[in-house]
Amino acid sequence: MKKLILILLLIGLRTAGAQFAEVLSFNNPFFHSSDPLAARDEVDLLHQGRSVNATDFAPRYDCRFGYYLQSGRELSTQPAYVGALQRDLRRLGYYCGPINGVFSGEVSDAIARLQKNYSMRVTGTLTVPVRRALFLP
Repeated sequence: MKKLILILLLIGLRTAGAQFAEVLSFNNPFFHSSDPLAARDEVDLLHQGRSVNATDFAPRYDCRFGYYLQSGRELSTQPAYVGALQRDLRRLGYYCGPINGVFSGEVSDAIARLQKNYSMRVTGTLTVPVRRALFLP
């Protein structure tokens, strides 16, 4: 009977250890999101959104570094990035349209208002200072 209890205990510990190792693996880091476009604050902490948008399931890079190598023109064609841009512009009160991943005139106007309020050069396009102001990669 003691051997049976010991064997069950060892099996349980081995299973728990495997699950813990899976949580700590590189592909699924502990206390980190796997979404590189997740909402972040000024300290780079992640925040969960209240609702799910259609752009949340659009293809995206595995890490934030992939977005740093692209220009604003390239990023404005990616629905996942534009959806994150629309979400953050809405959070700050510059955008009131739908979050659909389409870079429209409303998004351009919202960027222009943000640029004016942050004393940037007003172009209405996605630039590096706009990305920094919104904490986007």
